[in-house]
Amino acid sequence: MLKAYLKQNRKKRLEQGHPWVYRTEIEQLVGDNDEDDLIQVLNHEGHFLAQGFYNPYSKIAIRIISYNETALIDAEWFLDKLRKAWERRMWLLPEVSSYRVVYGEADFLPGLIVDKYEDVLVVQILTSGMERRREWIFQVLNELFQPRGIYERSDVSVRLLEGLDLRAGCIGQEFDTLIKVRENNLDILVDVAGGQKTGYFIDQRENRAALEPLMRGWGKYRGIRINSEGLPVDRNKQVVKNPFWDGAEVLDCFSHTGSFMLHACKYGAKKVTAVDISEKALDTARQNSLLNGFLHRTEFIAANVFDSLRKMVKEGKVWDIVILDPPAFAKNRKSLSGALRGYKEINLQALRLLRSGGILVTSSCSYHLKTTDFLDIIQEAAVDARKILRLVEFRRAGKDHPVLLGSEETDYLKFAIFEVFDRK
Repeated sequence: MLKAYLKQNRKKRLEQGHPWVYRTEIEQLVGDNDEDDLIQVLNHEGHFLAQGFYNPYSKIAIRIISYNETALIDAEWFLDKLRKAWERRMWLLPEVSSYRVVYGEADFLPGLIVDKYEDVLVVQILTSGMERRREWIFQVLNELFQPRGIYERSDVSVRLLEGLDLRAGCIGQEFDTLIKVRENNLDILVDVAGGQKTGYFIDQRENRAALEPLMRGWGKYRGIRINSEGLPVDRNKQVVKNPFWDGAEVLDCFSHTGSFMLHACKYGAKKVTAVDISEKALDTARQNSLLNGFLHRTEFIAANVFDSLRKMVKEGKVWDIVILDPPAFAKNRKSLSGALRGYKEINLQALRLLRSGGILVTSSCSYHLKTTDFLDIIQEAAVDARKILRLVEFRRAGKDHPVLLGSEETDYLKFAIFEVFDRK
């Protein structure tokens, strides 16, 4: 087997649990890898550290797959790894039917993503090592899950860095790729062929459920009180007939297909306004709203969120809760400075739209943006908006997206809930 000897003065990231070895960390290669891409990784003294997949065309030259020197990487090995990943999800999420089965390096399967949407699997193969073993992967997935269908979404640009072509389509028999999934007792339509990522932002499941205690208790801000007969009445002592009179008025930004909107309605929101630049995504959001019986409490605005937020501020609009769930502004380190400006801008405008005592729900899925920097940006926005923030809760991705302590790349999602008060 090909062997890679690492430099003596490198950072000891591999020993600390990081699953990547960069080309610049390799002192020398010994052996021939014409027949296979498996490689042994050794320190400068020749002590075995790990096995991995080697790709000479990538900056990440080696992706670790095993810390066992004698492990045989074959179809049975894949069966064992995939079964253990699935068993972990069933253990931690016994009531959940749609979740991430495999999260790449965090499940010791570097470059492989598998999402389960009810009885359909969606697969992303992102690295050359996994691409060479694609037949084993699909064979094992069919054996374990016996799914109604498998759809491949290996259509992301990171494959180009591995020297791979983009590909997407059904594996085997074709099937209807518009899936109805069940999440937190809601029905949600997911387009596994045309949706973002693998069709849906499945990593926010628990965070969406965290909205539940936030959605009620807002009637007092609109002057509604309970009279002696136990009925809600307005300032004119007229009985309020709207059953959601105590629910929040919510602005859901970057709504996509409406997952946060749906949860806000489920938990009692009076009205939710969903804003997204994609007409197609909002069409699906409307279908999801109708599917769950919420259409009368939702409205949809197809617009650039940055422009829409500024427009609402100028119009003097006020909301009880503003939700920000933007796409990754920082897709690489070079774009981080611009991303910081973007995150500050949307949080600044959102804070200006909140009444005193309102709630800001804000997130970032850019792993290049560190948690401390994310919180610093929000604090800077609060200072500029003359607001005081009190943290209710800080969360990350769901239990089906495990984090390796030695790999910060696996800990990408930041999700925060703040109470917002005017500075008086």
